[in-house]
Amino acid sequence: MMSCTLPQGFLHQVAWPEKKKAGKKGVLIMKFLVTSFFTCLVLLLSGVNNVAMAEINDINSAINKAGRQRMLSQRMAKAYLQIGQGIDLQRSKKILESSIALFDRQLVELKNYAPTPETKNTFSKLETVWLAYKDVLIGSAPSREGAKKVMELSDTVLQLSHDGTLQLVNLSKSESGPLVGVAGRQRMLSQQMAKFYQAILWGVAPSNGAAELARARKEFDIGLKALTGAPVTTPVIKGELDLARQQFMFFENALGGGSGDKIMQATTVATTSERLLDVMDRITSLFEKMEVK
Repeated sequence: MMSCTLPQGFLHQVAWPEKKKAGKKGVLIMKFLVTSFFTCLVLLLSGVNNVAMAEINDINSAINKAGRQRMLSQRMAKAYLQIGQGIDLQRSKKILESSIALFDRQLVELKNYAPTPETKNTFSKLETVWLAYKDVLIGSAPSREGAKKVMELSDTVLQLSHDGTLQLVNLSKSESGPLVGVAGRQRMLSQQMAKFYQAILWGVAPSNGAAELARARKEFDIGLKALTGAPVTTPVIKGELDLARQQFMFFENALGGGSGDKIMQATTVATTSERLLDVMDRITSLFEKMEVK
């Protein structure tokens, strides 16, 4: 394992240089410290990329990760909307931060793995749009104006991620490959439903926001039935799907809302969407681990 050790007290010395180091000697010391830092940073990032290239070992893994990008596109939008409204604030901030980091890492992996010119082109396009999306997500504090851009860009990132996922599914020669794609899409729908709910609450949803929320709810139910009825679905996976169905009922109740405190209801939507996501992520991983032919 590569190691890269910085001079002791480096961060303190760079951020708060002591007065006694002023002058030519102090400048030389600062240059050395800064050069050491960026050299180490380049080496560490290189190491991360090498690990990333080794992390996708087969087509099912690639389908899972490409499909997860779809989910993350919606989860980041959901978190942004929640932060802007002060909904489950601290957890929403952590969700946004971790989702951005995961999307970045998986995109590197997928670009390195891409087995055809078509998939390489798709993930290159995704990278371009992702940079614009990320800039809106973290460039300034969440606002209604920013939220409208987030809604638009989240859909573009979703579409390109979906295109890449389908291209990988079409390369799969196993029965489980398409099911990884379907199960992974369920993860996306869990976050898309929450995204539209929070957008409607904040008054930043598109004119068809309510219809899109209804569509996503319907498609999630259809997806559960398709996965349950698949011939290769094991008893273990069916047990997890039963749990997913229960969590979906709780989630639907939260989406139904009521006449109570709107922030409290929105917080319930936020937490139940995460629980439903957790179950669907486990199910997707179980399909992924089926034998790849």
